[in-house]
Amino acid sequence: MAHAVEAVPQVTTATSARPRTFSEDWVAVALAVFVIALVLAGVRPPLPKFAWSTASELTANVLTLNNLMAALQLGILVLIPATAGAILLGIKPTGFVAGFSLLYLVAFVAQAAAGSAFASAWGLEYVLTALLAGLILRQVMPLPQWLMEAARTEYYIKTGLVVLGASILFNEMVDAGFLGVVQALVVVLSVWFFCFWLCKKMRVDDELSTMLASAVSICGVSAAIATCGAIQGDRKKLSYVTSLVLIVAMPMMVIMPWVARAIGLPDSVAGAWLGGTLDTSAAVVAAGEMVSDTARDAAVVVKLSQNAMIGVAAFLLTVWWAIRKDTADKPKASLSVIWERFPKFVIGFMLVSFVFSFALSRGLVDDTRGILNGVRTIWFALAFISIGLETSLSGLVTTKEGRPAIAFLGGQAFNIAITLAISYVLFS
Repeated sequence: MAHAVEAVPQVTTATSARPRTFSEDWVAVALAVFVIALVLAGVRPPLPKFAWSTASELTANVLTLNNLMAALQLGILVLIPATAGAILLGIKPTGFVAGFSLLYLVAFVAQAAAGSAFASAWGLEYVLTALLAGLILRQVMPLPQWLMEAARTEYYIKTGLVVLGASILFNEMVDAGFLGVVQALVVVLSVWFFCFWLCKKMRVDDELSTMLASAVSICGVSAAIATCGAIQGDRKKLSYVTSLVLIVAMPMMVIMPWVARAIGLPDSVAGAWLGGTLDTSAAVVAAGEMVSDTARDAAVVVKLSQNAMIGVAAFLLTVWWAIRKDTADKPKASLSVIWERFPKFVIGFMLVSFVFSFALSRGLVDDTRGILNGVRTIWFALAFISIGLETSLSGLVTTKEGRPAIAFLGGQAFNIAITLAISYVLFS
């Protein structure tokens, strides 16, 4: 019988030169809040462009001096506070700055690769290209210590999740429509519990089961990232879930619109079906447009409603995980134990989401959304490059004899069926 640890990919983790003096969670919160405050105060460098379809467009749009300068300014916006946070964590600033700079350059290349017309058509998002970039670097070159000093996956993920709170607005979930919210609630709850149950039947460990269930039921990569942070999960398992989500989303994006047309689904029903089942935002938009504008709009409504549940899900999963991990030789989880285990960056996420939902004017929120999305993208790209640098490719291929992949596909099949039924009831 296979054991839970057999398929965990082997990693090499950088060690800090000095002992950590501050909690990484609180440092990530402070870093994210500081960057958000700078943006709100008016520090808003232009965002670099990454969209291109031909070599000439790549040169004319992405590799221009102005675009490279925009990327440099954005890099400085995140580098300075990131380095300050690294110092608080006991990391040597010289090695961190050098490593961070190289990782940022790789992140630029990964985003440019994801910005190609081919990648966009197939829903290949930057998280996948960033992960692949890290995996490739690990295979083709020896990794110097100064580079690994900056490969801080959890640091980047936690910071990015706090910044993500600026994009998850309570009022937008309500504005998205009552039917979209109802469908999202029913789908998320039913699919999560089914997928988790199926994972346990397939003898998948609790951490991976929780991340897989969240990815299938809520919103793919973003939900997997939030769940990994909430349960303090293994980042190697996160890279596996992310790769699985994106690989499965590609054929679904092409096949499901064709099926919707073939069986004569009304456009609104087709859109709600696509929005509730496809696990990446890019795939949702692309698949909806393959049917019609009406289908695209319905798909976005449902997807937005599911995205808005990330914060609540992370909070509930944190409490559930703290209680679930108690064993017979440990006392029952008290409030103090839950607080000790609670990832503090979730508090930062919820606080930022609340402020942007209720305390700031809609004009200011709209004015800062673009740059904050760009900052969040950088943090997540850095995180997935770091995962690639630390992960054995053979471990990803052989993870648990394929059982998690089978469970994921089973959960996705259930998701497709129940979402179609609910979409018919609500949107026809």
